[in-house]
Amino acid sequence: MASNQVYPFERNRYYPGKMLTTADFKAEQSYHINKLRFMNSLMYGAGIVCGCGVVSLDDLSILIESGVVIDGSGREIIIDTSLVKKLSAVEGFDNLSSDVACLCVRYEEKDIHSVYTVSHKESDQEYEFNRISEGYEIFLVDKEEFDEGFEMESEFLQKEVLFQGPNYEGYLTMPSTVCKGRNVMAKLEIHKLTEEECKLSYKGILDIPGFTATDGSQQIELAVDDIELSEDGVFTQEYWMNVQNSAAIETNVILRSGSTSAFENDKAIKAENSFAMKVRLSDETPSSLIRRENGKLSLEMRQAVSAQAIKLAEIELMRTDSAYVIEDIKEVKKNQYIDLPSQNGIKNDYLEFFVKDADIRKPIEEGSLDKTDLKPVAYSGSDLKNVATGVLEIPLGKDARAGDIRYSGEITHGLGSGNVYVSIGYEYLSPDQALGASAKSTVYGNPELFSRQSQQLVDAETAVRVLNDKGSFVVAARLLRDVEFLVLTYRWVAIKFPSGEELDAADYYGKSITAKTPTVVMRPRENYYFGVQFNNMDTCSVSYELTAPGSGEITTDGVYTAPTKEGVYEIRIYCSDMPMVCTYAYAIVKATAKEGDAGSIEEQEKEPMVKIPDINL
Repeated sequence: MASNQVYPFERNRYYPGKMLTTADFKAEQSYHINKLRFMNSLMYGAGIVCGCGVVSLDDLSILIESGVVIDGSGREIIIDTSLVKKLSAVEGFDNLSSDVACLCVRYEEKDIHSVYTVSHKESDQEYEFNRISEGYEIFLVDKEEFDEGFEMESEFLQKEVLFQGPNYEGYLTMPSTVCKGRNVMAKLEIHKLTEEECKLSYKGILDIPGFTATDGSQQIELAVDDIELSEDGVFTQEYWMNVQNSAAIETNVILRSGSTSAFENDKAIKAENSFAMKVRLSDETPSSLIRRENGKLSLEMRQAVSAQAIKLAEIELMRTDSAYVIEDIKEVKKNQYIDLPSQNGIKNDYLEFFVKDADIRKPIEEGSLDKTDLKPVAYSGSDLKNVATGVLEIPLGKDARAGDIRYSGEITHGLGSGNVYVSIGYEYLSPDQALGASAKSTVYGNPELFSRQSQQLVDAETAVRVLNDKGSFVVAARLLRDVEFLVLTYRWVAIKFPSGEELDAADYYGKSITAKTPTVVMRPRENYYFGVQFNNMDTCSVSYELTAPGSGEITTDGVYTAPTKEGVYEIRIYCSDMPMVCTYAYAIVKATAKEGDAGSIEEQEKEPMVKIPDINL
């Protein structure tokens, strides 16, 4: 690909007595021309500004309408009048080797207006061209040989393979970063690879713990039945969901193990059994995320992705050894028309007929709204009037030794008297390679469990005494080893629960939650998402915790990772705003568990191997 770099820019510096040569005048022109082209390429990109439609007049001829094009170098290409061309007379026709050709246009300059040079020398030409005409060239090239420029892979979208077969392959694509409280789409793409006539069927289940689907659940069923595509055909299906407005910084979209199957003409093909797509949660708006993504492309990368020729249409031909017939002309849809600021008013007027507000939190009746019409919505935050937080310090002194107990002062939590729960976590700074700087972390519970990961942690046992009638609390810390610190810093969180007359039993009566799969059989280090069913209550934020050390790991959105040791492990699930509404799930870890055991939901729910102590208030 030829270089289209026009920078760095240089302009003439004028001073008294300067002798201007031909090179100086060329530099003056080049400076202004290249500045304009540089801004065109950055501001508008490459494509059609207006017009340039291509239609078939008869079996042999085409009409190219007048219009304006900007190429990858920012050069304007103006087709000032409509053209009628016999296809065989277009440059490149004789070199075509396939039945599908691309009709393209590219920038071309021509020297015109020959004049006599008055002061020429014997070695110079007697005549020179006096003008440069900026024009264009229309040409044909085989579709496979058309250079569309280098397409950069972006970290903004992530793609996972769902299945691969001799004739079809399928992918799931979605943004790697999503916006809290907004709608987001996951797209199923199926590509046909061959000319062979073949039907495809596929099904799988996505668990979406950090999202809410259109039916109010936290799962999406991927399903296509007996679709049939031509070669290079693409089938897409969109799945809309809403991002929960939680405090988490990331979540997962999980292909449920054992839920997938794919068939070509009733013959099973390879389908991915499971995967987990990590998705970052952001408080930004979608437009802010996209602006940052678009702005990351460097000048060198912009050069690499810029195409010098612009495709106007694809022409399908029926050819023999001595003749041809134009079968069809396809308008190019990808990267064709440039979005101009002057057209935004008309565009917004037209969009009113296609965009409709929708709230994904409520189930949508079938046929009432197309999923592609959903518009981002925001959820309101939760009521935190019964929650308080802050930082406390416990002085150790200079001679603190293992076994010493130190106390904080009496701390008022500000929630008043009554039944208050207080939790504290050790707060410290540690280097973070990803951030390139120190990052603050807080460990709730026993920090000794993390001592191998961070040498800066202070191993200390803590306890909290809540003075219910005074509306305050006191923290005690016992050191497990000698330290050189003078002060321990803790982050505290206090939650007030209604009691006595403050508790309205009607608000909690009959409400409960249950695990959709109370018992699962897993292999060591295998992942599984514990979904939750809400009974007689609205969907709310839930929290997960392991009831015993060494039980594996579980994320804030319910993705459990089994430990390496076999056994039966318990997971407590509770409503974040109402911890008394809770349930339990159990993971049976076996080294010999068969693939797909964790997905055998129906059989496991019929005969749970462990009694589940659900709580109904």
